[in-house]
Amino acid sequence: VQLVESGGGSVQAGGTLTLSCAASGSLFSSYSMGWFRQGPGNGREGVASIYTGGGDGYYAGAVKGRFTISHDNAKKTLYLQMNDVKPDDSGTYICAAVESTDLGLGELCQTSVGRDEFRYWGQGTQVTVS
Repeated sequence: VQLVESGGGSVQAGGTLTLSCAASGSLFSSYSMGWFRQGPGNGREGVASIYTGGGDGYYAGAVKGRFTISHDNAKKTLYLQMNDVKPDDSGTYICAAVESTDLGLGELCQTSVGRDEFRYWGQGTQVTVS
């Protein structure tokens, strides 16, 4: 499985940006997927996660109410809509996927064990908020 992110760029605080993550592979409709971000000198921070088989997404507290994670199984694409962005949202946004896991979306997004569960990672797309 290959994951390719796009949609990053520079945006002013308060603006909107939508990221995409295109996936290869035939099992997209049964993946657990997530968005992570990494700033300079910082570790990889979970932003949101979702199961492509259905159900609501999970959001880290810092983005809840501003970001929306979604997916289009026909296009094998994961999205992250970022509204009302803040300078602290800057970083490299990376999508990740795993075919099956016993962990819940919150654990996948917020814990090191969850982060290690993801099997496939993209290269990331840069977001700069000023």
